[in-house]
Amino acid sequence: MTEFVLMGLLPNIAAELLPAPWAAQPESAIAQAGWLISLYALGVVVGAPTIAGSVARFPRHRVMVVLALALTVFNALTVIAPTFELVAASRFLAGLPHGAYFGIGALVAADLLGPGKRAQGVAFVLSGLTVANVVGVPLGTLLGQQWGWQAAFVVVAGVFAVATVAIALTVPPHPGDPGRRLRDELRVFRVGQVWLALGTGAIGFGGFFAMISYIAPMVTDLAGSPEWSVSLVLVIVGLGMTVGNLVGGRLADRDLRRSLVWGLLALAVASALLALTAAWIVTLGLFAFAVALTGSALSPSIQTRLMDVAGDNQSIAAALNHSALNIGNSLGAFLGGLTIAAGWGFAAPAWVGAALGLAGAGIAVMGFRVERARRARG
Repeated sequence: MTEFVLMGLLPNIAAELLPAPWAAQPESAIAQAGWLISLYALGVVVGAPTIAGSVARFPRHRVMVVLALALTVFNALTVIAPTFELVAASRFLAGLPHGAYFGIGALVAADLLGPGKRAQGVAFVLSGLTVANVVGVPLGTLLGQQWGWQAAFVVVAGVFAVATVAIALTVPPHPGDPGRRLRDELRVFRVGQVWLALGTGAIGFGGFFAMISYIAPMVTDLAGSPEWSVSLVLVIVGLGMTVGNLVGGRLADRDLRRSLVWGLLALAVASALLALTAAWIVTLGLFAFAVALTGSALSPSIQTRLMDVAGDNQSIAAALNHSALNIGNSLGAFLGGLTIAAGWGFAAPAWVGAALGLAGAGIAVMGFRVERARRARG
């Protein structure tokens, strides 16, 4: 919820926190409010490798409790921040623990399920994101529309508070690596395949976020549907993400390369079809489901790929998936906002998504070919 609920409330946030730009040109105000999405994503990008690398030596179950508590506090700050600038700062702070939180959780789950089911373990943890998009994000959007956008973040902070207690009581003890230090973990960036995997994820995920970041104005302004229908479309998107995540975990365990390349190509096709048909609410919902399914199916593949190429640097590798995801979040929201502010209409972000999906597939193919060539020489 903390990452995605903003996307259905951008018009509400823009109207309240940016009254002058909203009165002059609502499209520009919505695009500026989209910076909140990018700032959260930037916090994840900065925090994921630095925090995960710094805490690799500590017991993982205890680290998860501390990170969940930090997410509780920083999301509560979003509720009480009175200005756009302070809300922006709170979103950046809330993003800092995000990548390490999910990355370490994925490591614990992958170890518990054992060899041969690592991607399914990753998908199991990431299912929290997808379930949030079926239940939490639509509910939070509806609450924000009816009671003010801050109401959504009251729920977010409350959920994180409950999660902190639940993790403390139920996650089994899981040791860290006492010999690891941040300097050791940062050596992962010397591995060329890590950079290619990050590029694949960042560009590919950008295709998904270009669409979902501006789903609210796409539904209301482009398709001409009432505001309440935004929540319904978000439920459809969440169902697509849930199905995609479960399917993606199984496909990645069977054939990581094919699931990654073909998944990115499918994302590009689904985004293009959405752009062509978004003026009709039925086809908008159908292809938004397809974009969500294909985009979410990529996440287990990217995280498993990073863990495969990172060697001993598993803590930071698991968190880097969320850096890649949120670089894509920031990139997709930024480029989508640029196209809207340029006057190209609310379908333009879906075209951005199609282009980014194709670019991500190209980077993935490049990475696998480089790896194959290196093995042939060796």
